[in-house]
Amino acid sequence: MLLPVSITEPKRRRAAVLVSAAVVAIIVAAIAVHLNGSSSAAGPAANVAQIVTPSPSVPVSVSGSVPSSVSVSKPPASKPAATGKAAPVAKGGWIPVDPAAWQKQVAAFQARKVDPVPAGVGNLPEFRADCTYSHRRADDPIVFPGLPGASHMHSFVGNKAVDADTTAADLTRYTATTCKPVVDHSSYWVPALYDAATKKPVETTGFRVYYRSIRNNSKGVMPIPTGLRMIAGDAKKKVPTPRGAQGQFYCAFYGPGDLDGVARSTNGNWPICGEPATLHFMLQFPDCWDGKNLDSPNHKDHVAYGSDSGCPAGHPVRIPALTFDIQYGVKGTQQGYYLSSDPVGRSASSMHGDAFLVWDTDAMNKRTKDCVVQRRTCDNNGYLD
Repeated sequence: MLLPVSITEPKRRRAAVLVSAAVVAIIVAAIAVHLNGSSSAAGPAANVAQIVTPSPSVPVSVSGSVPSSVSVSKPPASKPAATGKAAPVAKGGWIPVDPAAWQKQVAAFQARKVDPVPAGVGNLPEFRADCTYSHRRADDPIVFPGLPGASHMHSFVGNKAVDADTTAADLTRYTATTCKPVVDHSSYWVPALYDAATKKPVETTGFRVYYRSIRNNSKGVMPIPTGLRMIAGDAKKKVPTPRGAQGQFYCAFYGPGDLDGVARSTNGNWPICGEPATLHFMLQFPDCWDGKNLDSPNHKDHVAYGSDSGCPAGHPVRIPALTFDIQYGVKGTQQGYYLSSDPVGRSASSMHGDAFLVWDTDAMNKRTKDCVVQRRTCDNNGYLD
């Protein structure tokens, strides 16, 4: 069953026309990535329909902090000299939530009253962060913590201090960010995209992270706990992505057009967009949590996909579902592109995303209750009016 994911832009962009009559669903298999060689379980319990919408131009927030605190940037870690040896493999594990901290957040959330709703606010249950490119590293503090250079290249947005050694405490302490609102101290990253002809990186020009209910109700939704880690997509998946394939990049802009592109790259895996469209990608994360662990050995067993009736018994806590809506300011070429996770096959099927989630706790609580639980449309700063 396809579950609708609505994406509505602010009223000030009301003139924008959504893509043509039939909504084109590009079903994203949101399977958590496991790069350390152990077994991988099945993917989401349900497919999620992607409704294409253009990503906005996003202003850069050069620093972020909670009130009365100082925003600082973590110095970049120096990389060890190359030894010619194979990169070591990190040992994954369960990372339990701090019960006292979680109960404190829950108590504050339950005690918080919803803010008055201004007239004209929409009824889409979501809030968001708009981010821009921050930096590029061959690091992954979720899959390869403490192992600089052990990962394929990633493009990071959000928290500017992230490297292989980053912890949740670091994200709380070093809060300079490229996201708006600045109370979002999280880090988000995807494999770096490269132009196949020039081998030069192509960075994101828009990166919107929706926090929303993807169900027809918001019963029991709780705020995301500080330090939760999640991965969606499959870095090991290396199959062709021809026109109409699941999990492909697509073309989008303000108006009707061919989402699959007016043409394809020579290998068929990448669309070539007509004017004025550019390449986009959308990625859906789980919306249920086990209530016990901030991470798991394969970075997926602690979260799961729910349904309109609720969450699985082993993952009883409903949380806002993240959706990455990513824009690249390129139109496509005959040579096409490749991801750092699949430089040989040069398909889009290995596209995946990581989220290391740390917000100012009160800001997370407020937005979850005002926007998701109350099912009201919010932008970066709250209610969308």
